[in-house]
Amino acid sequence: MALQKQIWLSDIVEPLFADNTFAARAVDHSAFVTHRTVHVPNAGNPPAVKKNRSEYPATAESRKDSDLTYQIAEYTTDPVHLTNAEAVELSYDKRRSIVGSVSAALADKVHLDLLSAWIGGAETTKAAKVDRATVLDLARQLNLQDIPQTGRCLLLTADQYAELLRSLTDTESNAFIQSADAQAGTVGKLYGFDVYQRSGLGSDAVGALAWQQDCVSRALGATELFTDDRNPLYYGDILSALVRAGGAVIRADKKGVIAVSVGAA
Repeated sequence: MALQKQIWLSDIVEPLFADNTFAARAVDHSAFVTHRTVHVPNAGNPPAVKKNRSEYPATAESRKDSDLTYQIAEYTTDPVHLTNAEAVELSYDKRRSIVGSVSAALADKVHLDLLSAWIGGAETTKAAKVDRATVLDLARQLNLQDIPQTGRCLLLTADQYAELLRSLTDTESNAFIQSADAQAGTVGKLYGFDVYQRSGLGSDAVGALAWQQDCVSRALGATELFTDDRNPLYYGDILSALVRAGGAVIRADKKGVIAVSVGAA
């Protein structure tokens, strides 16, 4: 009986994770990631303005500022055991693969929680779907809030991204796609929004999130890798990782951040 040749490739097919480039569009609080609680002071109401004041002395009133806080969380992976045989016998570098996957898994969980924090602190609007008219209405709502025209972002789920493209004419769709910036991670620009796309937003009810980059924060620490090499109890290596992270809507009045609840007009 003839022997069949077998070959083991030197590369391994890694797990897939969602795109998280949207997180760069936020106030960076990463310098405070070693603290437990981040305090974000919010200014109170501005003073009243009177025309042709005739009564003196004017009455002085104190301004009541507010203190918005959010917590920094610690994320850790379950330890992974790399046996001695796996380290020396396999055709691919399993150790390097494990290090990459634990880092990616941490990033995926951190960014899902970051999205949940932004969505939880946002105003909510309802729409049957996220189409061209919905995006225009989001721009209108931000305009009514006096939100700056620059730095506006829109994150869509994969389904809502497809829905948006279907609502555009061929000319509009071509212009939208041509305005994409692969380096920045955007898939297009529409009505002043830099549009991002992610497989999901962590909430089945939310199909899109619109925000202005000065109205949300992110705090992302460096990923720390822990290793116990040549462990005598496991006859191999043990690897795990940790990262500290957090983020929030940083305006107490919730202006500048709108979540779109899809399915109800």
